[in-house]
Order: sequence, then structure tokens, then C-alpha cells
Amino acid sequence: RINPSNIGSEGAVKEVVAAAKDHGIPIRVGVNGGSLEKDSVEKYGFTAKALADSALRNVALLEKLGFEDIVVSAKCSDVKMNAEAYRILSSSTDYPLHLGVTEAGGGDLALAKSYAGIGALLLDGIGDTIRVSITGDPVQEVYAGDLLLKATGIRREFVEVISCPTCARTEIDVASLADKIKKATAHIKKRFTVAVMGCVVNGIGEGKHADIGVAGGKERSAIIKHGEVVKTVPNDRILEELLHEIKEAHLD
Repeated sequence: RINPSNIGSEGAVKEVVAAAKDHGIPIRVGVNGGSLEKDSVEKYGFTAKALADSALRNVALLEKLGFEDIVVSAKCSDVKMNAEAYRILSSSTDYPLHLGVTEAGGGDLALAKSYAGIGALLLDGIGDTIRVSITGDPVQEVYAGDLLLKATGIRREFVEVISCPTCARTEIDVASLADKIKKATAHIKKRFTVAVMGCVVNGIGEGKHADIGVAGGKERSAIIKHGEVVKTVPNDRILEELLHEIKEAHLD
């Protein structure tokens, strides 16, 4: 990766290009809002246009030097500005884009920034690789990135548990059931959806697109397969029945 603000002269870029060619590796033009090139800031201010301008000018420099195995990123800690920069890049270049919200901080806010900033772009078909930035243990970044890819539908080979937020009509322990199913199916690497709905009022309709599901009743609950009620079972057998149906689907 080269940071346009820190790499120095064109001669230094030539050296990096020569080494990358010798070893057959790509170069990422990685612009960072914390070290944005002064001339880009003077031209556009501290804006998304400045981020994109710096990236595109340095892409052009690499092309001038005969190098086209390029990946581009333009990150900053402002979620909206970050997304705008990537949208400009997406409409201006065909090179792969590496997405991320840099210096996002730690904890829940860091996750929210990445989910909003990266997720919105992925849903619009923008981006080729991602990095979730979290202060602390980098394992958290990998886990959060996996969840993000699942939530946006890019990574689909897993059992997705769909569950309602619960309300006054809820007849079963939705949270506990959903959690137990999620844990019991964590090893499965095939696409399958399980709906856990707290009542029959909306549950059957809301769960109709799932492969298997349950709509809770006062003493017995409806088991749903592909939108159709196939049986009712006592509430203390819901988990057993759902896991049996998942096993019958031969997902292992």
C-alpha cells in the first residue's frame, strides 16, 4: 500500500512499482483523511472530493509508470464523507475498491460506523474487499466483517435465524429459542432460514419465506415449512421439532 501523502517523490513511487512488478503483487493506493495531500485539500477543502481526487491522481501516476495491478481506498473517520468518496471513486474508476471507515474507534459506535459506512456501499454493489476498523483485538474486526457480509447477503452459506422483536401478543420465549437454534446450527455452511415468531397473528405471514419456522401459540405452536402450516406441537417441543426439521434437510 502507498499513502499518497507520505510516499514522497515520483522517484519513490517508481521504486515501489519496480519492486511490486518483480514480486508480482498489486499496489493499493490508500488515501487516508488523516494525512490527505495538501494540494487536494487546497482545491476541494477537507471533503469527499479531496479524498477521491488524491486517490485518482495517484492511480494515474501508477498507470503512467506502466503499472495497472491496482486497488484503491479512500478512508476517513466521517461516515458520510467516507461513503461519498467511495461513490465518486466507483463512478470514476474500474479498479477494485477496498472499503473501510478508518479510525472508527472502539466498542459499539465503531461497529455502527462500519456497518453504516461499509454496508450502505455494499448494498449498492460498490466495493471488492473490506476492513472493519475497531480499536483493540483485531479478531473483533474479522468477526464483525463476517457479520456484515452475512447481513448484506454477500456471504449466504449459513443458517439465518429470523425472529420477531416480540410484543404483547408473544406466546413463546422467542429470544431463547432463536439463540439456541443459532448455536445449534453454527457449524452448518449451507444456506437455510429459520423463522421464530412469537404469535400466529402475524407470525405465519412473516415467516412464510423461511425454509422452516414456528409461530407461537398459547399452548401449541404452528410449525411452518415454506409458508405452509404443516403441524402444531406443544410449546415445550418447539426446539426439538425445529432441530429435527433442520436435520432432515440434510445440511450437514
